[in-house]
Amino acid sequence: MNYSIVDIAEQNNYQFEAARILTQTFLDLGNTSWPNIKNAIIEIEQCVDLPNICIGLIQNDQLIGWVGLRPMYDKTWELHPLVVKTEYQGKGIGKILLKEIENRAKEKGIIGIVLGTDDEYNKTSLSDIDINENNIFEEINKIQNKNKHPYEFYQKNGYMIVGIIPNANGLRKPDIWMWKNIL
Repeated sequence: MNYSIVDIAEQNNYQFEAARILTQTFLDLGNTSWPNIKNAIIEIEQCVDLPNICIGLIQNDQLIGWVGLRPMYDKTWELHPLVVKTEYQGKGIGKILLKEIENRAKEKGIIGIVLGTDDEYNKTSLSDIDINENNIFEEINKIQNKNKHPYEFYQKNGYMIVGIIPNANGLRKPDIWMWKNIL
């Protein structure tokens, strides 16, 4: 695959397209986190603010995916968001973006990356039950992917589940927290 990586903060001509990809890709999933271009532009503006890192993958002069990284702790930053155009998903674009953002993070002295991957649409076994202090760790350990939830993508790329926030997005709609040591 012939591609190039661009810094979206420096190449602001890609910012509107990044917003469009964010809106459309999430709407394709039935997710209304960024229901319109106005909301997505606000997200892009936050992603390109310093000291954040925001990069995109260009193929044939077209932005087809992008990823942002922002401070959360001193040496662990949050991946937010990672988005690949629907028609390019499953083709290794996300993996390329992850590797590149991890490399750039290492250059900044960051040693860990954390991310939240919500289960708002009953895509994992965690949304089948009520999570409480008696079953939380057992349920995390036996998590099952029911319908293409992205936590498995992150696991394949070295991220591990470090916890969940039960009911984060409503009853039985947890946020799954993942982390990777990038030393």
